[in-house]
Amino acid sequence: MRYFITFSYDGGRYHGWQIQPSGDSVQARLQWALSLLLRREIVVTGAGRTDAGVHARMMVAHFDLTDLQIDCPQLVYKLNRLLPFDISVSHITPVADTLHARFSATSRMYRYYVHTAKNPFLRNTSCELHYALDFNKMNEAARVLLEYDDFGAFCKSHADVKTTLCHVMTAEWHQVDATSWYFEIRANRFLRNMVRAVVGTLIDVGRGRVTIDGLRRIIEGKQRTAAGESMPAHALFLEDITYDAET
Repeated sequence: MRYFITFSYDGGRYHGWQIQPSGDSVQARLQWALSLLLRREIVVTGAGRTDAGVHARMMVAHFDLTDLQIDCPQLVYKLNRLLPFDISVSHITPVADTLHARFSATSRMYRYYVHTAKNPFLRNTSCELHYALDFNKMNEAARVLLEYDDFGAFCKSHADVKTTLCHVMTAEWHQVDATSWYFEIRANRFLRNMVRAVVGTLIDVGRGRVTIDGLRRIIEGKQRTAAGESMPAHALFLEDITYDAET
């Protein structure tokens, strides 16, 4: 039987989702807790990877059991008692063996949060900026992303990827209040460091450093060095993952 597990985490203490040779990871914590409670070695496969310091309001993973049926609500309860304070499981669901947490996903949605006035309560979840930004121009630039399907310009250098093609479905800045905004982007897949590089480039547009035509040249050039800086990880959240209806 295959199970999907849906959970969230504050990535501030972790070296990302994936197990690392050195440093704690969310995957390692989850596998340890499941293995302890189910009394057998459990391997979980995530819907994707988040880098060190990145958070997830929704992450999905799957694991398989061949010789045991479980009480899903009870396992959720026990996991939340055992896991550290910054990882929370919402539900566990049995699914068809053909479904895959990563490859069956149809889209992922990220948000990057920024604020323009000092706020001590946002310091771990939003990026504080100290310059004027033209968010109308940044939204005009964000719409340009929907015209392209190759985002090599925003992929971390020397990343081990077979293709830099992505289908971006939505990309837009939203205002929360007078001093807070977030950038929301949904795509079928994302490249390593892609969202933070996209945000850094759009901020360059908002500061008047890059024009709309300049953004097109950056995308078409496919060179990471031409795009904007990679923004800090602590303001990035994986917010949603979608699957076909049968999931």
